[in-house]
Amino acid sequence: MSSIEKAMEKLKAKEASQDRPTGAKGELKDERLDDLPSEKSSTDPKEQAQSPNNQAESSTKGGQSPTELHDEAFINKQPGEKTFIIEKPTEEEVTTGLNKSSKTQESSELKEVEEPIEERFLEKQRIRASSKRQSNYFQVDIADLERKGYVTKESEDRVLREQFRAIKRKVLQNAFGNLSKTLHFPNLCIVSSCNPHEGKTFSAINLALNIALEQDKTVLLIDADIVRPSVANRLGMQYQSGLTEYLTGKVTDIADVIFNTNIDNFKFIPAGQPHDLSTELLASQRMSNLTEELSTRYSDRIVIFDAPPLLGVNETHVLANLVGQALIVVEENKTKMADIQTAVDQLDENLAVGFVMNKSKRHWTKNFGYGYGDYGHYRSS
Repeated sequence: MSSIEKAMEKLKAKEASQDRPTGAKGELKDERLDDLPSEKSSTDPKEQAQSPNNQAESSTKGGQSPTELHDEAFINKQPGEKTFIIEKPTEEEVTTGLNKSSKTQESSELKEVEEPIEERFLEKQRIRASSKRQSNYFQVDIADLERKGYVTKESEDRVLREQFRAIKRKVLQNAFGNLSKTLHFPNLCIVSSCNPHEGKTFSAINLALNIALEQDKTVLLIDADIVRPSVANRLGMQYQSGLTEYLTGKVTDIADVIFNTNIDNFKFIPAGQPHDLSTELLASQRMSNLTEELSTRYSDRIVIFDAPPLLGVNETHVLANLVGQALIVVEENKTKMADIQTAVDQLDENLAVGFVMNKSKRHWTKNFGYGYGDYGHYRSS
């Protein structure tokens, strides 16, 4: 081998030795250890004296799980695996976390407290509404009505039912038929008489109860005889606030004096406390507004007013101007024709007027009916 070839071999060997990594004493170095943080070698004798303790502590830490390390970061790395660093949270972070947890718990507890309060409030509202509805409900003694001669769904007096059915048909025809277009508030009807004790209240209640038997109609009976009220008493009700209290402003909502009953489609308004200024109350703007509201609010409702007698008082004439129909009750062999003529002359000529003969002793036939100039007739108990 020439000197040139030997020089080349030495150069290659030198380059090869430089490419291979070596440790402190020339041993091969594992490249995987490059990722580990370098440790500063200590030359201080005191630090070297402490090294056995450090090695023992290191050995103890090596046997613990990462979450058991207390103060410093640790490295959990195996050959070929990624490095994970887990640190213990600082005291500030721990305090912040506890505060957040406390606030979340307080918020949850506050929410639990607020929900029952809101629920109790809603429950009170429901109870109040239910109480109000119950206070405007009256249980009519139907058996007692039958004993008094009134028409009911279970009534066995077929003749009486047929008589009032004929009267009812004419009232409904006037209220909802072709004639209704020519009448002012055709679904409002007063029931009156020429003189007291001729059967107007008996007729008004029976007419209302018979209309309530209709499948597609409702009826509201109003005791408008606020000088001598009697509808509530006939139905078995004790004194309640009614029309008078509404007209005087003591009651602001008419719904507060409308009583529902156990009779389907039948409601009524009592007269309330008797009042000396009955004419002024019935002639008031409040009464006018009421009749308009009652007529237009429900298209399927008939409103029956039990009005005072026509002769000797002014209230009925005032009320008659607010409705579309008038039913005049006359007593057979008692009411004079002159009284009937006087009573009719006092009514508006545009009012639909009909007559009912009460306490008749003649046998009833279908030839008698309700109409203009005709006399329907039935017997009263």
